[in-house]
Amino acid sequence: MTHSTLIADSKPWSNWSGSVRFTPRHTIAPASVPALQEIVREVAMRGGKLRVAGSGHSFAPLVKTSDTLVTLDRLSGIDSIDGHRARIQAGTQLSWLGKELARRGFGMTNLGDINKQTLAGAVSTGTHGTGLKLGSISTQLRGLSLVLASGEPVHCSATQNAELFDAARVSLGALGIITAMDIELEPAYRLKLIKRNMPLDECLEQSLDLAKLYRHFEFFWMPHTQLTQVKLMDWTDQPESSNGLTTASELVLENGLFGLLSRLVRAKPGWAPGVSRLIANISPSNQSTMVADCHRAFATARLVRFQEMEYELPIERGPDAMRELAEYVNRKPVLVHFPIEYRHVRGDDIWLSPFYGRDSVSISVHQYVGMEHERYFAAAEAIFLNHGGRPHWGKIHSLGASDLAARYPRWHDFQRLRRELDPKGLFLNPLLQRLFNP
Repeated sequence: MTHSTLIADSKPWSNWSGSVRFTPRHTIAPASVPALQEIVREVAMRGGKLRVAGSGHSFAPLVKTSDTLVTLDRLSGIDSIDGHRARIQAGTQLSWLGKELARRGFGMTNLGDINKQTLAGAVSTGTHGTGLKLGSISTQLRGLSLVLASGEPVHCSATQNAELFDAARVSLGALGIITAMDIELEPAYRLKLIKRNMPLDECLEQSLDLAKLYRHFEFFWMPHTQLTQVKLMDWTDQPESSNGLTTASELVLENGLFGLLSRLVRAKPGWAPGVSRLIANISPSNQSTMVADCHRAFATARLVRFQEMEYELPIERGPDAMRELAEYVNRKPVLVHFPIEYRHVRGDDIWLSPFYGRDSVSISVHQYVGMEHERYFAAAEAIFLNHGGRPHWGKIHSLGASDLAARYPRWHDFQRLRRELDPKGLFLNPLLQRLFNP
């Protein structure tokens, strides 16, 4: 290849959890959009395949390829901020972005509780936080720039190439390579985070009311117990609190001790129910509060590695699905000690968004790395599907093209546009070939 980029032949790649490992023919980090265009044209000319990797926080093999892997690490940073709208390069990591926006007096409208992803990776998979009136990160986009399979650049928005904009905001990298995004920002703000414990039945009964009362509501249920830890966040003018105790709690209790117990459970899986009850018993029973800039309030340290499945369900089906899942876990019992996460997300009009056309409840199940998760995830998936669920694109699921077509009203519109933009399947890998071109 003739372009001035970094090339590392046969460099192994792994995602965060270790569930996806492969060695591409080339790993390339373009330093500019023209260099990226040249890469695309060269790979297309020889009939090859090309995928783009973010930070590796997807659990599905979305970027796995035996050919060319592109990283956007060198296409990162804030190009400009005009009013409340920022032009941000695709490879920008969310953790850096939150700090930099705060320094400039701005914040993202909403984020998830992990901030290690790149902005393009988060957008491409429909990554989200929680909030009854708040959509995924993709809904914060006001414009999107891509390099198509032809090597040509294109920009889209609600008023320019609107059809492409509706499809590309969640597209798994199948329509083109995102190079930059226009994001609608908020003036810098602080959030007050309240953590408290509630019984699962009481939490589910009050879940919709709590979601209406607070800007952000979610809970984590500890399997084999009746305990949930509820997180409530809302706007506040109060000054930032010292984060020393909160940071120590996250690192020592939620990561250090939990990591040690997880390793014990992996060696002795039968201990999982007892360890889950132990964690519930040692969790602080009193309410705790913290005030922080939004980017700090959203993010949680996640050092203990796991596998994850997540489904987005119609909002009215969420509580029943959660009750059914809890009953299944406790009745079997399932050998799991990782909590189950429950959130709300506002509906949108993005073609492949799991939240398309409906407000949703998001339920995430986890299992510690190295422990058997297949049967547990399969059972959870069956419950989610029975309640009308759609899978999170970055998480583990078993659905194929026909299953997905029945759950996404604009599925065939997306396939038509994908074939028009990439007729030779430059951006398809084995997973996307199975989903989009079976």
